[in-house]
Amino acid sequence: MNAYQDIYKNWQNNPYEFWLKAANAIDWSKSPKVALDPESGVYGRWFPDATGNTCYNCIDRHIAAGRGDQAAIIYDSPVTNHKSTYSYNQLFDEVTALATAIQDLGVKRGDRVIIYMPMIPQAAFAMLACARIGAIHSVVFGGFAPKELATRIDDAKPNLILSASCGIEPSRTIAYKPLLDEAIELAAHKPDSCVIFQRPECEATLDKDRDHNWRSVILATKAAGARSDYAELPATDPLYILYTSGTTGEPKGVVRDNGGHMVALQWSMGNIYNTHPGEVYWAASDVGWVVGHSYIVYGPLLQGATTVLFEGKPVGTPDAGTFWRIIEEYKVSTLFTAPTALRAIKKEDPNGVHLERYDISSLKALFLAGERADPDTIQWAEENLKVPVIDNWWQTETGWPIASNPMGIEKLPIKYGSPCLAMPGYEVQVLAEDGSQLGANELGAICIKLPLPPGCLPTLWNKDDRFQDSYLSAFPGYYETADAGFIDEDGYISIMARTDDIINVAGHRLSTGGMEEVLSAHPDVAECAVLGIADRLKGQIPIGFIILKDGTEKSALQVEGECVQLIRQKIGAVAALKMIMRVERLPKTRSGKILRGTIRKIADGADWSMPATIDDPAIFEEISAVLRARKILE
Repeated sequence: MNAYQDIYKNWQNNPYEFWLKAANAIDWSKSPKVALDPESGVYGRWFPDATGNTCYNCIDRHIAAGRGDQAAIIYDSPVTNHKSTYSYNQLFDEVTALATAIQDLGVKRGDRVIIYMPMIPQAAFAMLACARIGAIHSVVFGGFAPKELATRIDDAKPNLILSASCGIEPSRTIAYKPLLDEAIELAAHKPDSCVIFQRPECEATLDKDRDHNWRSVILATKAAGARSDYAELPATDPLYILYTSGTTGEPKGVVRDNGGHMVALQWSMGNIYNTHPGEVYWAASDVGWVVGHSYIVYGPLLQGATTVLFEGKPVGTPDAGTFWRIIEEYKVSTLFTAPTALRAIKKEDPNGVHLERYDISSLKALFLAGERADPDTIQWAEENLKVPVIDNWWQTETGWPIASNPMGIEKLPIKYGSPCLAMPGYEVQVLAEDGSQLGANELGAICIKLPLPPGCLPTLWNKDDRFQDSYLSAFPGYYETADAGFIDEDGYISIMARTDDIINVAGHRLSTGGMEEVLSAHPDVAECAVLGIADRLKGQIPIGFIILKDGTEKSALQVEGECVQLIRQKIGAVAALKMIMRVERLPKTRSGKILRGTIRKIADGADWSMPATIDDPAIFEEISAVLRARKILE
């Protein structure tokens, strides 16, 4: 651990000097001389005296360095059987044309632009075009319900919406334009213009007064010849707003600034992900989520790497070998995906038969984030892929890993169930409810000492007070992650559950994540979820759901019984997990997170609403039917 420890201690001893040195990797219009102004903003602002441009750093500087002909974006869409590659020169051409076009539509520095698009290259062009002129983009996951989109329109108040005619799933085509039209009708704020990219699978009807055809606009701009230059922006200017669900039902607009974001992401690409200019990096996510912002678009392009933009699924497009086909075809060196994707592949192909068809020797490492990575899934991937499988933990709010195994510094020993150690910039502590620091291996609230490092949110959009109340008020001087876990004697962090998922059974505080870890180790269990429901006698009791692997010979009843015994053996009778139910599917967000909170409300008979991010609403009725069959729900 010497190399990592030296770097982490260097940050601890000289945090401002550390980040000013990291900032040298960015091409600034005016370089920073001051790292942090602690008096600005809610808790301080990074690089307050610097100016620069994110789009310039993602495109122009690589062309100037002779990388213009290198692939910047590889688009692979098994749902449309379409593939294309854009060099840095071609990316410059597309982005500058779009930036000029949206300026011609009246968009200025500081204006907001909502991007409501599927996983196509134009989504990345849109983000970069906004960054180029200093407009603040807000990407909303394509296909979001009109009501949810309308709340984001009213909060961000965009001048312009960039969208596409449809999104394409393996089994259906989703027309976006009717959803967009309904959202604008519902919203109090009305955008001036919409630019729609027409896809041949489902062309949209355009409003003659408000809507513009993307291709027509771009062709006209290119024919005119004039191109907008990049804006020199203060490092503290917002780059984007990304909405995350709030506990009150009102979405929270996480703000990302330009300067700190560039510095943190470029540092992470080399030091954490061990990815260098010219290498192929693939984050199998969506631009609607923070992983897509950080590691499909901005991180790889800041580093001068090639990024893969994939419009498909880990299974079903066409089979469980799709990921391995992508790695072979494009010589992917680093893959970043969610544990859910791996579990889906493992369920369909537990013995890794599809892997035998592909040469994945280019792959150096697999990184996992977004959902707790259970040891069984990590070990399955290690055995089959023959590369390091690295869990890393971070949040929409932080924008880059809080804890990881820094492969670009050194590969640290892996402890299954832990995303490893805190990265420079993050002083992570486990606190009790009274704010006191807990000892090694004691379960509590995981918090980060202020100030947060560059790249993390400085505030919520137009809501400093809500930012303070939501994240900084419970433990003064700390950012509250709302994750619960512990730090062991070696400094390894373990995230056991969201704070809300720590349940109190007859006075015993128990982690649902620990129980899930035991269940996922059963050889016939493909995926699982444990949550606490209300109980008159004990306050709360845990219940478990399991999905069986394909080809399992045992009955569901037998596996359920064996899982109950496993919990008793590994955790003890105190866990009180006696009800385990086999289900066909678990309700998830489109990014793969299991919606445990909604299941809990259903089981408790409480009021609940359909989450905006649900992948398939029908799954909740399937869960309800199982709960009724087990007499948990009447």
